[in-house]
This record gives sequence, C-alpha cells and structure tokens, in this order.
Amino acid sequence: PLEDVYLELLAPTARHLGTMWENDQSDFMQVTIGLWRLQEVLHELGPAFLNECEPAEPGRRVFLVPAPGDQHTFGTVIVAEFLRRSGWDVWDDPGASREEILRIVRKEWFAVVGLSVSCEQHLEGLPAVIRAIRRASRNPTVGIMVGGQPFIEHPERVALVGADATASDGRQAALQAQKLLNLLASRA
Repeated sequence: PLEDVYLELLAPTARHLGTMWENDQSDFMQVTIGLWRLQEVLHELGPAFLNECEPAEPGRRVFLVPAPGDQHTFGTVIVAEFLRRSGWDVWDDPGASREEILRIVRKEWFAVVGLSVSCEQHLEGLPAVIRAIRRASRNPTVGIMVGGQPFIEHPERVALVGADATASDGRQAALQAQKLLNLLASRA
C-alpha cells in the first residue's frame, strides 16, 4: 500500500540521508540529490495517494512549516499528504521566517499549526516562536503540534517547548491533529 511506501521506505530513507550527512558519510551534493529524488517519487505518487482523500471539512485547517531557520522540508511534505488524505485543508510554507509565520496566523484561521524541527539546534528558540504564534493567532485556542527527530527521540520535549502534541510519522500526525482538534473543541 502507498501508506507503507511513504512510512516504511521514503521517510526512513530521508532520515538515513540525514544521518549520513551528520556522520560525514555523504556530502551536501549527494544528500541534496538523494532528497530531490525522494521528492520526485512523492510527486509521482501524490495523486494516487490522495485519490482516497476525504473531503476537507470546515474547521479542519492546518498550517505546516519548518521551525524558523530549519531548511528540512521533506517530513513536512509527507505529513501534509497524510493530513490532506484525512480531510484537512493544509497550508504550508516551507521557507517561512518567524515574521511570515506570524503574519499568516494573524491573517488566516487555523485549528492547528505544525512546526517541524530537524535538529536540536532549532529547539532553543522554539518556545518563543510557539508563544508568539499563540498570541498572534486568529484562533485563540489554536493547537500546536511539533515533529521531527528531536521529538521522536525525546517526546517529553513537547511540553518543554510549549506545544500540545507530537507524532512520529504522517499517519500519527493526522490522528494526533484530530485528537487535538477534538480536545480543543471540548474546551471551547
């Protein structure tokens, strides 16, 4: 099934490329070409994967971005595909700065904002970004999800950065986003 291709082939391959980069087993060009090829596969599989897509429902709107300064977008793309397939209206902006993120959440209403973090160095400023998103959001009960390797290895960091939830993969992200939406609706 395509879900398995996404979760058991493409995502682990991207993580492996990242590990090879971190361990100096591959150079920038090799990793870039590898990720580009993975994105080509995603582009080819996308229409078939979304063929089983549920229609987007009102109130199920999510904004996905890498944490400011983080340039890794592959995981965010996979999560976006799973959310779209689950009936979410997905906005994404892979290169958004902190100011652009805040401008977007001031202008547009989102039930959930998802921030992707590829490495620990981007964790330091994340609590301030999350507080700023909550203050700026048109939705006073916006849910904040975080994802990426630093949270897979240490899920307790979710609370430390001030987020509401995390997920280890795209399938779990769609489930957690729905749980978060239900929780926030019950509080309203």
